[in-house]
Amino acid sequence: MNAAAQQALPLAGIRVIDYSHFLAGPYVGRCLAALGAEVIKVERPGTGDAGRQHAWFVGVHSGYFLQQNMGKKGLSVNTKDPRGRALMKKLVDSADVFVENYRPGALDKLGLGYAELAETNPGLVYCSISAYGHTGPDSHRAGFGLIAEAKSGIMQMVGNPGEAPPLLRISLGDMYTGIHSVAAINAALLGRVKSGRGQHIDMALYDTLVSMHEYAVQCYTLSDGKEVPVQSGHDMPNSTLYGVFRAQDGDLVIAAQVDDAWKRFAALVEQTGGPAGFGSDTRLHASAGRNANRLQILEVVRPWVAARPVADVLKMLDGIDVPCAKVQRIDEVLADPQIQARGMVVEQDHPVLGKIRLPNLPFRMSGCNTSIMQVAPELGEHNAEIAASLGFDAAQIADMQADDVLFSA
Repeated sequence: MNAAAQQALPLAGIRVIDYSHFLAGPYVGRCLAALGAEVIKVERPGTGDAGRQHAWFVGVHSGYFLQQNMGKKGLSVNTKDPRGRALMKKLVDSADVFVENYRPGALDKLGLGYAELAETNPGLVYCSISAYGHTGPDSHRAGFGLIAEAKSGIMQMVGNPGEAPPLLRISLGDMYTGIHSVAAINAALLGRVKSGRGQHIDMALYDTLVSMHEYAVQCYTLSDGKEVPVQSGHDMPNSTLYGVFRAQDGDLVIAAQVDDAWKRFAALVEQTGGPAGFGSDTRLHASAGRNANRLQILEVVRPWVAARPVADVLKMLDGIDVPCAKVQRIDEVLADPQIQARGMVVEQDHPVLGKIRLPNLPFRMSGCNTSIMQVAPELGEHNAEIAASLGFDAAQIADMQADDVLFSA
C-alpha cells in the first residue's frame, strides 16, 4: 500500500447513530462506516434488529445482518427505563448523524423525533427513511421495497407482455434509497460547516424509485400522455438492438443500439451466415429505422445467436468492440477475475464463524481503503464501551447491565 493510501477516511471523527432495522437504514450505516464514521448500531433488547432473523443463516448468525451491519459498534438499550432514556439522550447529543427507518411519527412518541433531538443538538443531521415519506396522503402507510417497486411503475415494465411481472429479486427500493440517503447526509454535513446547523432529511422509497425513471416519465410527459412504456420481454422497443438473447448453452446480452456498434454488428452477422444485405441495409443504420424494423431484426439475430455457444458469440462481439456479456450466476460472478481484481468480496475474521466472505461496497478512493474488516456486532457487544464514552462510571454501567437496561446476548 502506498503512502497516499494511508490518508484518513473522509468521515473520520463523525459519529452516527444507526437506529434502524432490516435494510435501507442499516445499509446507510454500513456505507458511512466504510467512509470512516463511527457508527453505533442501537437495537432493542431481546431480539435486536429484525434483520438478525433474516436468512441466510450460519448457525444462529444471519448473513443478512452480517452484511449490512459490518463496521459498526453494537448498543442494546432499554429506552423504557429512565436510565436508558438518559443514556440515549447523551448519545444523541454527542452525535453528528441519526439514521432511522420507522413509520413517520413512531420515534416522536419515544422522544427521538427530529424536532426534540435538534433542540439540544442543533447540528444533528437526522435522516428518516420510510415507504412514502413524512408528507402526503400516504405518509402514514407501512411499506417495503416491494411496495415501492410496484407503485413506481418499474415493475409494470418488466417481464413478458400479458404475464404478471416478476419479482426483481434484489431490494432495489431499499438500496437505491439507501445510497441516496448517504449522498444527502454527506451534503448536509458539508452544509453544516457553513451554517452550523443540521437538518431533517426525509427520504421515501417511492420517491427514489420514481426518480429512477430515466426514460418512462419523460416519454409520457413529453408525448402529452400518448406514450406509456409497457412490458416488452427481452429487449427494448425504443433501443434496438439492446437485450437478452439465448445461445446454445446459456444466455447473453448484446448492446448494439449505438449506430456505429450496430453497423459493425450487422456486418458481422451477414458475414457469418446472416441474410445478404443485412449489414448494408441503410434503413437500419439509424435508431429510428432500427426501432421501426425491430421485429424483423430480431427474426435474424435470435437464430444467429441461438446457433452458437455463448463463448463463441462473446468472442466475436468482443473482436468488433460491441458491448456484450454472459448472463452470469452468482458463482460465476464471484469467480470473475474482474470482480476479484476490484476487491468486490471482502473477507473478514469472525470470532465464531471464522473466515466469512461478503459483498464489498463499490467505493474506490485513491487516498484510503474503504473495505471494512470489522464484523457486524453481537447484540449489545459494545454497551460498556459506549456508556463509558458518554461519562457513565463503572458502577452505573454495572447496575444497568444487571437490570438489562444495557442488554447483551
